[in-house]
Amino acid sequence: MKTLFSSTLIFMLLAFSFQISVAQELPAGEEPSKIFVIIKSDGSRFVGDIISQDAREVLIRTEELGEVYIPRHEIREIREATVEDHIKPGEFTPAEIFATRYFITTNGLPVEKGETYMLLSLLGPDFQFGVGENFGMGVLTTWIGTPVVGSMKYSIPISQEFSAGAGLLLGTGSWTWPDFALALPYGVVTLGDRVRNINFSFGYGGITYKVDEYDFNGGQQISNERRETEGNFLISVAGMAKLSRNFSFVFDSFIVPRTGTNSDGDER
Repeated sequence: MKTLFSSTLIFMLLAFSFQISVAQELPAGEEPSKIFVIIKSDGSRFVGDIISQDAREVLIRTEELGEVYIPRHEIREIREATVEDHIKPGEFTPAEIFATRYFITTNGLPVEKGETYMLLSLLGPDFQFGVGENFGMGVLTTWIGTPVVGSMKYSIPISQEFSAGAGLLLGTGSWTWPDFALALPYGVVTLGDRVRNINFSFGYGGITYKVDEYDFNGGQQISNERRETEGNFLISVAGMAKLSRNFSFVFDSFIVPRTGTNSDGDER
């Protein structure tokens, strides 16, 4: 009896859905307006009716922004919206400016010239600036101001879905440990854009600091200073996906192989 009741309920729901869809059919000879998706090179997505287009620009109508002219050279893709897109007419999804980095690691997507942003995390603030074409610089630190790390990155756009880059981190222990310094040159390979991407990065980090050693000579304590250096490879896999206008999923990771060297040349 329970199975019969469930089957009957499902049949009634399907029949009701069919009746609604029939009732909403357009009059004969009238075609529904097509909804298009326009994706710009930076990952921004416009959804709506295309009013007009020519060799220079495309005019699209969205509910959020109204009528928007988009230059042709900024457009990566124009296509008719499908059910798989999970969109609604008139939707506008901006490219995520924070998509050029994750929690700590960065990727091959450039910080555009003139762009500036600040990230605040549990560790501390992070400031980034687009100072030139495909070239960005920044500074990050903790809430107590140590260490202080400067960053620079040059991005290499290879295609609309593939980017690479090279960068350098230089840091100091600041006021709590002025003898401490670090350097991390790295390279990155990124698949995707500012809406969805996955990134692979690799580099070699080195640190240097002073060590005090004490010897006793003739009953007197003699202090000797020497500088210790250590280094190791670093690998990271990270990614992000903009799930809605105000919500993004971000993943970051660090892989430290158990190899490295110290100032004596010993492998660890």
